[in-house]
Amino acid sequence: MAGVTDRRAVLAGLGAMGLMGCDQSEPVRIVPLSTVDFSSLEARHGGRLGLSAYSDTGAVEWRGRERFVYCSTFKMYLAAATLLRVQAGEEQLDRQIPITRADMINHAPVTEPAIGGSLSIEALMKGTVEVSDNPAANLLLKALGGIEAMQAFYRSLGDETTRVDRFEPEMNRLDGDKDTITPAQSVANMGRLFIRPDTPLSADSKAMLLGWMFTSPTGVGRIRAGVPASWRVAHKTGTGGYGPTNDIGVLYPPTGGPITIAIYYHGVRASSDEQNEAVIAEATRMTLTALGHIA
Repeated sequence: MAGVTDRRAVLAGLGAMGLMGCDQSEPVRIVPLSTVDFSSLEARHGGRLGLSAYSDTGAVEWRGRERFVYCSTFKMYLAAATLLRVQAGEEQLDRQIPITRADMINHAPVTEPAIGGSLSIEALMKGTVEVSDNPAANLLLKALGGIEAMQAFYRSLGDETTRVDRFEPEMNRLDGDKDTITPAQSVANMGRLFIRPDTPLSADSKAMLLGWMFTSPTGVGRIRAGVPASWRVAHKTGTGGYGPTNDIGVLYPPTGGPITIAIYYHGVRASSDEQNEAVIAEATRMTLTALGHIA
């Protein structure tokens, strides 16, 4: 069972995450790991579920060390990498990028209306994170320096496993380990960016990125549907169109510390988008129950 075979790996991994809520110089403290069996959820719906969640009081993991194609969830990390360049003076939020017909690929709600004009780096990031605009992501990736620069960003976070191989939309196709991430690594990355005091993001950059994640209207049937109504959810979705249905983010309960969570679900082709989203919502509820946040 994935929940059993991953147990020692996740305990070691949580230590390697540097204690998301602690400074790296402090002794490693490993929070309790809740054993949650998601096999029945997988059996009912088919497909393969990968999940990792971390709070200051506990953790949950299922297939956390397995690779999943990340689809558009990477766009949150792309925006973070771009914001770091802005902080370093290597990029400007107000720099205008020309938008051409040649840039267009499927799903361009922000960039298509701007053809023949231009959009700022800030507008491209906002469109990439909030509504997952694909041409905007490609333009930002090119401005960043391409695939190698994005790979270097992950490595700067201590992530030695995430792969960056292709641009949109090719990155969504299954092809071995290309353009894949593990749920545990994604949670570790988010912990570094949003929770740990040694985050490379400035306060303004973090607030900007979280703001787009809070207001994103995508995937309302995923993680958002699995948390209590009083919680705030900063998230980024990703969808492959042939089964992959993902959602990652940070959950903020009314009391207590935040929870980082990454869910990657590769559903069967016969499943509808709504069914795939419902799997993520149920997995979220099961996780929060295990962590003691909901009954």
